[in-house]
Amino acid sequence: QVQLQEAGPGLVNPSQTLFLTCTVSGGSITATYYAWSWIRQSPGKGLVWLATIDYDGSTYYSPYLKSRTSISRDTSKNHFSLQLTSVTPDDTAVYLCARAELVGAPFEDWGQGTQVTVSS
Repeated sequence: QVQLQEAGPGLVNPSQTLFLTCTVSGGSITATYYAWSWIRQSPGKGLVWLATIDYDGSTYYSPYLKSRTSISRDTSKNHFSLQLTSVTPDDTAVYLCARAELVGAPFEDWGQGTQVTVSS
């Protein structure tokens, strides 16, 4: 059974860059045709999809934060990462990684999430 585990800094200063990593066990991030995504949930708001990286490395971004977001992967470590630049307090949220069987398919496996707070 695949497991996903997020890692992040917890607290980030405004204007800095946020780096998050999702480590995957029990399955390969290059396995056909799985898609690996980052989603966040802000206080009092619903889940917001941020970005996806496909089994072959193709990337997809939500127009919502596309100019500040970058998703990447390290196949040797079987993990994928999210970079969010120029953070503001509005980026405070629980960040989750998830897996779907295909790009655009419902997320079926989730990490537990990592809280990120943007504050000085």
